[in-house]
Amino acid sequence: MTSLIAVLRDACGVFALSVLVFLLWSILRAAQRPAGAGKQLSWLHSPLFYVAASAFFFGLCILMWIPLPALPFSNEIAILGALLCFPGLAFVLWGRLALGNMYFVSTGFGAQLFARHRLVTNGPYKIVRHPMYFGLLVAGIGGLLLYQTWTGVVFVGCGLGVIRRAIREEEVLAREFGAQWAEYSTRVPMLFPRLLK
Repeated sequence: MTSLIAVLRDACGVFALSVLVFLLWSILRAAQRPAGAGKQLSWLHSPLFYVAASAFFFGLCILMWIPLPALPFSNEIAILGALLCFPGLAFVLWGRLALGNMYFVSTGFGAQLFARHRLVTNGPYKIVRHPMYFGLLVAGIGGLLLYQTWTGVVFVGCGLGVIRRAIREEEVLAREFGAQWAEYSTRVPMLFPRLLK
């Protein structure tokens, strides 16, 4: 069982790093596009910002990579974590791919659209309005259960900050898309899929 957990941890780590590198590459490409509506945050267009943010993020992860106190049934909990982590990361990737050229990073301070921005409502955006954030929360909880370190606790805590980002994004989208946004937001839940329709 221990070797299965090790394989799951390694595979999840490689998948998470691959998704993260793809997102960073996407952000750096998007930073070159002309801005449209929303709050213009010039530092979000600087590659230096992403280098510094990545160094801080990975440094914090390394410092906090301390095992949590032993959990009962920790092998079973680790398997449950993998069953959450992989689909959560896949949902993040699906959300990013569905956005196509409309993808860019936002912050709790504001969000920015591009010139000729369009509202994306297909793919995972039919399920929730913020599938990447939903996927990050699910993957974060899964990672916490799979790896059982304080890094996971910090990651889940930071993941809750996406709710503020989602609110900022929605303010910009509501102003830009008006009635189209109003209809979409009444039909599709913000962050958590409806289990029953």
